[in-house]
Amino acid sequence: MENKKGLIWLRDDFRINHNNALVYASENHDQVSAVYIFNPEEYENKREAQRWWIYHSFINFKQELSKFNISLELLVGDEVKVLNKIKTTDKLSVYWNKIPEPDEEKKDNKIIKSFEEKKINYKFFKGNILSEYKEVTKDDGTPFKVFTPFWRVAEEVYLKKVPSRDAKIKKKNKKIFIFKDSSDLNKVLPNKNWFKKFEKYWIPSEINSDKVLKNLIDKKINNYHKTRDYPSIEGTSKISPYLKHGQIHVETIWKSCNNIENKNTGYRKFINEIGWREFSHSLINYFPQMLKGNLRKEFDSFPWVENKKYLEAWKKGMTGYSIVDAGMRELYETGWIHNRVRMIVGSFLVKHLRIHWKEGEKYFRNTLLDFNAANNVAGWQWVAGCGADAAPYFRIFNPILQGEKFDKDGTYVKQWVPELKNVPAKFIHRTWEMDEQTQKSINIQIGKDYPLPIVDHAKAREQALKAFDKITK
Repeated sequence: MENKKGLIWLRDDFRINHNNALVYASENHDQVSAVYIFNPEEYENKREAQRWWIYHSFINFKQELSKFNISLELLVGDEVKVLNKIKTTDKLSVYWNKIPEPDEEKKDNKIIKSFEEKKINYKFFKGNILSEYKEVTKDDGTPFKVFTPFWRVAEEVYLKKVPSRDAKIKKKNKKIFIFKDSSDLNKVLPNKNWFKKFEKYWIPSEINSDKVLKNLIDKKINNYHKTRDYPSIEGTSKISPYLKHGQIHVETIWKSCNNIENKNTGYRKFINEIGWREFSHSLINYFPQMLKGNLRKEFDSFPWVENKKYLEAWKKGMTGYSIVDAGMRELYETGWIHNRVRMIVGSFLVKHLRIHWKEGEKYFRNTLLDFNAANNVAGWQWVAGCGADAAPYFRIFNPILQGEKFDKDGTYVKQWVPELKNVPAKFIHRTWEMDEQTQKSINIQIGKDYPLPIVDHAKAREQALKAFDKITK
């Protein structure tokens, strides 16, 4: 190759293994450097939690790249503007892995146009997905809007592909630095300091992602279908933040799962979660309007309620419904929330409070370490009934019954809502039903130490159904 120097534009790619751009650059250039461009516009008051993950990912990955004499530099600014500064005379070849999202594709196209005008050599590779969205369609070439037939076809498409080679990165003779204006990493950290608690729960590194995957395969996947719905049990994979930030590639997860001899119901259930992620990416690329509004247009006239008081109570985990409050407090403390509980808190916001799903989507975007544009918006539209393959709006989760079914003795609730730690199991999801004597005996006053329900379940359900009737007539 004419250019001796290769530059990797790093995005959601904090990994050595299964990193096509990195492998290609190391195989074709004598000198290789990597750059991560932090764009504050995409994170400020939008994705604050993920700033913490990126900060630690950068530190850990820089150390890993150093073993191969590959530098990792940080620049702050708009990615297109930064990369536009590269000149033909720099004699650089630039490589990156795509992010399968419409806005990122637009960004890529602007960069490609600039590089082609300047005759700068470049090459991009498939992102962190199994198949490109255009590869999975119905027989007539139109996109799927229902998950099950989508995934049936998507699995076949992927299985028919030539397996990607397990290539290794080649160590370089010396480390080079491309940019003279490398930025201070502290600029990446969130403005708020609540993220300090994250360190108790997460280690953002490729090495740890491997451990999480091994734990899934060895200890969790056989019973995944039985344990995934119970938030007090470590039954979910907890691999989503690593997958989002590219500490692990989805193909690595797929292959590890497929090496299991006993492919039982647990295996199938987990693989379907991978499928839903693929489905979500397909949806937002075929229907990019989903990122800004309802896929089902009849919901454009739904009479949502604006209630800042209720919204704040939901965010802070002070609704008076213990399973909802536990979930929202888990989210704020750890940057993650159990999948079953995500559905419960989501349903509560859009159906009990009738607050627009966009408010929930926005809050999750800002507080989730595993925020993924496709999964987040598809999940919220699913629970609100306005998306693809959505749960009908009239399917309203009862937070009391959900709590009693999936957290019967209140272990999960008591972990995250400590003021309820002494509440008897029969009242843990119905705290307002405790008589005064019981409250006094455990030193708690409902309505003072813990709130009464901000809405009545039965009345809220009735009002939600009336609201739904307005758009179906």
